[in-house]
Amino acid sequence: MDELALLKHSDGPVTRDRIARDLAALGLAEGDIVMFHTRMSAIGYVAGGTQTVIDALLDVVGKRGTLMVTCGWNDAPPYDFTDWPRPWQDALREGQPAYDPELSEADHNNGRLPEALRRRPGAVRSRHPDASFAALGASAAGLMADHPWDDPHGPGSPLANLVAAGGRVLLLGAPLDTLTLLHHAEALADAPGKRFVEYEQPILVDGERVWRRFRDIDSEDGAFDYSSAVPEGRWPFAVIAEEMIAAGMVRRGLVGAAESHLFEAGDVVRFGVAWMEEKLGRR
Repeated sequence: MDELALLKHSDGPVTRDRIARDLAALGLAEGDIVMFHTRMSAIGYVAGGTQTVIDALLDVVGKRGTLMVTCGWNDAPPYDFTDWPRPWQDALREGQPAYDPELSEADHNNGRLPEALRRRPGAVRSRHPDASFAALGASAAGLMADHPWDDPHGPGSPLANLVAAGGRVLLLGAPLDTLTLLHHAEALADAPGKRFVEYEQPILVDGERVWRRFRDIDSEDGAFDYSSAVPEGRWPFAVIAEEMIAAGMVRRGLVGAAESHLFEAGDVVRFGVAWMEEKLGRR
């Protein structure tokens, strides 16, 4: 969408003050710890782009608040490189740089905001290469601390810390299927057929590059086979979020031109775990 189309779509340029007012009307408040997902094009033409969005969020949550995003690692080695011919594997192992929380780019599939936020002075990024998160604000260090190497969406993860801190999740024009916090519900749900993946990635240990093997739920294709509970072609996270909205558990409103949703993190996980165990059965 070009700039003129964005301007028409959003009734003129969307400024920092306007975003802050809209966020406050949605229910975001001073002192909040909020994980956010953003589709910039949905907001409209934002004067100043990603930095304006971050500044507006900081204006609302204030010095006591904290912003959090999911990052991942854009240049991580492919999960299946261990299936490559041996010479290719050896070349990758020799030449692949290690994950560096300070330098490694956030996954581009997560949009522009994670990379913009993790570069901010004072931002803290978690140590896990594949499932990294970043945070900025008063609670950033605590949220990111000691990210578990294995089961990085489960207990002790930044997602678990967000829930424990009474945090919130904001979908700022982002579709409902981007509700990443439901991966934490998947990690906790006691349902049959949970799927796991194992993969190798290099990390820095005392300044040295070390290849390590990791184990996690399958967060890419789904930790469960949802086909019995979700219509074909639908992503289960969107279905779960829609049911939360129907139950009156979610605040809704416009931020710029973007239909936005504000969830309580604890509600998301409790509802998600209960939904998964009811629809998929308990072990």
